[in-house]
Order: sequence, then C-alpha cells, then structure tokens
Amino acid sequence: MIDIRVPDGLVESQHLYAGEAGRAFIDVLPARVREFAERWELTPDGDPMHGQAALVLPVLRADGTPAVVKFQVLDEETEGEPVALRLWDGDGAVRLLDHDARTGTMLLERLDQGRMLSTTSDTRAAVLVIAELLARLTAGPAPEGMRRLGDIAAEMVDDLPGALKAIPDPAERAIVERCGGAVREVMGEAGDRMLHWDLHFENVLASEREPWLAIDPKPLAGDPGFDLWPALDNRFEPHEVLWRFDAMTEVLGLDRERARAWTLGRVLQNSLWEIEDGRPLVPDHMETARRLLGR
Repeated sequence: MIDIRVPDGLVESQHLYAGEAGRAFIDVLPARVREFAERWELTPDGDPMHGQAALVLPVLRADGTPAVVKFQVLDEETEGEPVALRLWDGDGAVRLLDHDARTGTMLLERLDQGRMLSTTSDTRAAVLVIAELLARLTAGPAPEGMRRLGDIAAEMVDDLPGALKAIPDPAERAIVERCGGAVREVMGEAGDRMLHWDLHFENVLASEREPWLAIDPKPLAGDPGFDLWPALDNRFEPHEVLWRFDAMTEVLGLDRERARAWTLGRVLQNSLWEIEDGRPLVPDHMETARRLLGR
C-alpha cells in the first residue's frame, strides 16, 4: 500500500488560499494517491513535489514508462487544464496521458523537473522560447465552454471605478486608469484563441521529446496579446520591457497596439487583485505599464 506524507508547504498554502475546499482536498489526498496508483497501475518513482496548489507524484506506468500524477483542487481554474492539454496533444505542451473528470486528477508525461526555463541565464533567449511556445499554443481556437477573456475584461472594467478610489498615490491611480482605458478600446473584440494565461519561466520545463514544453495552463479563450505579460515580468529588467514586448509580438505576428492594450489589461488585472487583497500595487507592474504607455 502506498503511504505518502502530504508536504507541510502544500498543507499551509491550501489552508490559507483555498479555504474549505483546500482543507477537504488535503484530507482526502493520501487516499486519492492510493486510489489512482491502483486504478492506473502506477508505482511511485521519487519524492512528491508541490507548488501552492497541487501535488505532483513521479511514477512508473505498468510498462515502465516514466510519468507524473498531478493532484489538485477541482475549480474554475483547473477544470479547463485537461481540455487544453488534450487539444494541444503534446504540441508545445506536456502530454496528457489520462484524466479523471470527477477529481481533476491527471496522468502526465514526465518532463525534467530539475530544468525549468528559469535556470537559463540568458533572459532574452528565455523570452524567445516563451514566444515560440505561445505561437504554437495560441494558434487554434478554444473549444466551446472555455472561460472567455471578454467576460473577464468586462468584469475588470466594472470593478475599476471602485478600485481607483482605493489607490492613494495619484501617479499609480493614473496608470491604472489608463490601463482600464486601453482595455475598453479592445474588449469588444476579445478573441477566441486558446490561451495558456500563466506561461512564466517556471511553467516551461525541458524534456527529451522537445527542448522545452509548457505545463500548468489556466486556459482561457481570447486574444494572444493577453498571454505576453508573464514573460515581461519574470526576472524583471526595466530596460528590457520594450525589447521583450517587441520580440514576442513579432514572433507571434500580433498587432502591436492590440497586444499593448491586452498587456496593460494584465497590469490592470493584477492591480485589481492587489487592491482586493489590501496590498500595495507592485512597483515592477507599474513600471511595465509606464514603459508600454511611453511615459
């Protein structure tokens, strides 16, 4: 019988960020590991890994093939992940091998967890890897039923007036207001491409099948310009913001002004989250917006 100890860090993050659903997930996790090891005929092949939201267990399949099982809370963010991975079918992303719809548990091909794109010393090369992956991942339309950027943009614009009142610094307030104005200009044509939404350097891993593959999507139907921001923010370098933005828009073949508006939309989204949580706005995010706005 498989017996795992749930890592303390995962317990703490689930209790802190996921509330009752997170606590329930932690309670059933040891039994769930045993359930899927038996159902999918898996043998543990290393220590479990975790982030804030998921437990990833290295395993061997019955035929000896290395894989990992990802256990996570099933919610609005995670329910679309297997849909996107199945649609991409390994083209630029980790391959989905099996999936349980009831729990959201996924059996995935094993990548090299020790080699994230974040270990690359050349940030320009890393940004180009992100851009080339996004060009592949966003090439096709999202299926019906996927969360839509147009709906999220409308909610952000609705929330903006109240949020502006909570920003004490007039310069930051002006930046966030201009971000909202940029979103208003493009929200009527929010796009229908399959977006990853969270393609930062640590969500790209090396593999034997391809040099780099994306993991952990938070899928969304929308304009690919909304997917550029994480690569601008990772290992933030103010003087590199415009180079990174221009390089990605060129690789993806995007209209620069539309991409700029949707990237400012990401700054707006992050700012709204900070305000909702009672935290100050992030200086790096404000600097990214200043440079994209030409200030």
